[in-house]
Amino acid sequence: MNNLPLFFAMKGRRVVIAGGGVAAARKADLMVRAECAVTIIAPTLNTDLSILASEGRLVHETGPLTAVNLAGCVIAVGASEDPAVNEQLHKFATEERIPVNIVDRPELCDFILPAVVDRSPLLIAVSSGGTAPLLTRILKARFETLIPAAYGRLAKFAGDYRNRVRDTLPRAAVRLQFWERLFDGPIAEQLFSGQDEQARALAEKLLQDIIFENRKGQSGEVYLVGAGPGDPDLLTFRAMRLMQKADVVLYDRLIGDGILNLVHRDAERIYVGKLPQDHVVPQEDISQLLVRLALEGKRVLRLKGGDPFMFGRGGEEIQALAAQGIPFQVIPGVTAATGCASYAGIPLTHRDHAQSCVFVTGHGKDGEPDLNWEHLIQPRQTVVIYMGLMQLPSIVDGLLTHGARADIPAALVENGTREDQRVITGALKDLPRLAEGATSPALVIIGDVVTLHKDLSWFEGDAAA
Repeated sequence: MNNLPLFFAMKGRRVVIAGGGVAAARKADLMVRAECAVTIIAPTLNTDLSILASEGRLVHETGPLTAVNLAGCVIAVGASEDPAVNEQLHKFATEERIPVNIVDRPELCDFILPAVVDRSPLLIAVSSGGTAPLLTRILKARFETLIPAAYGRLAKFAGDYRNRVRDTLPRAAVRLQFWERLFDGPIAEQLFSGQDEQARALAEKLLQDIIFENRKGQSGEVYLVGAGPGDPDLLTFRAMRLMQKADVVLYDRLIGDGILNLVHRDAERIYVGKLPQDHVVPQEDISQLLVRLALEGKRVLRLKGGDPFMFGRGGEEIQALAAQGIPFQVIPGVTAATGCASYAGIPLTHRDHAQSCVFVTGHGKDGEPDLNWEHLIQPRQTVVIYMGLMQLPSIVDGLLTHGARADIPAALVENGTREDQRVITGALKDLPRLAEGATSPALVIIGDVVTLHKDLSWFEGDAAA
């Protein structure tokens, strides 16, 4: 993230814009709506700016631009059709340490003016950091159609209630319950339909219900969410919704980059491991931590790579919750086999190559692989091995010893679905040597379907070896 998005209180604060044309008018309109004290410096004004000036909503100065024009200025914008004027403004503003924006000159911008969806007091700002203005306009147009004007009325209604809710519900977690039920329920629907009095009555009832429920000491709940193999785009809608509701999140190293940023920003984050043979927090302790946090009344998000029930020990965690009568939800995720194989261009089944697929773990209870070797060497079958990188030489030796073809195609997918994905392919007998230096997370795929990788690989992050 190259820019820090901020919303400044600009009412009555002086802003200087150099230029009197279309670009200056667009910037001035935004500043005027924010109730800035706008000064336009230009020989003449176009029609839109002239109207604003005649209404007393901005000040027009016709003289040449000087450093004196920036006295008391908070921000400056160069929107003149004369590049020399814009560069002069940039020089003056820089010398006075005033943040400056020069239109269509990203290298001369201290800040970016975003495209704004105005549902006051609700504002949505969209910016590409000056790299793709057309894209921001397209996204703004989509937001305009997706977000009804009534959301502004909902935001104002919430603002009217804010102090009352803060004083009545001192605990932040309890206040969050109130706001979630207000924004996503019948109160919002009443406001959207213009029934303000009915909405107010429902809000009062909700406030009393929340007070009563928390006096009873309600327990929390646990969301066991599959985060997929790494790419944030593979998260389900339900996973995203629950990630925004959690009070606390337990996560491990298999969570892909960017996914943790999608969790509610105020949620407490607890890292629970794990590296192979180096469990930061033992599994039993993780299960008990889930129980303890839920009994404290918190909504706990257990974020697990892949799918919680596919070699993720999710079953053990919900057993501990069920034993204590704690409510929980399990949200499946894209498991590593399907995600990594898809991004590597390796179909797990194919009419010409494989009519069955077997998923196994290369990490046994005591670390060593404990596999049904005869079952894994069946013809026209794909074998997918999770957590097999450290034991890869032993696994390959076991397969060859029990009759697997030495030349059967095999692949190791490292960091599957992520930007640094790497696919290593070769004959089964050569895979341990080819995979030297590979790091986890990594998935092993064995079978004739691997031959399709070269022709079907599509993911741009793929650095095949």
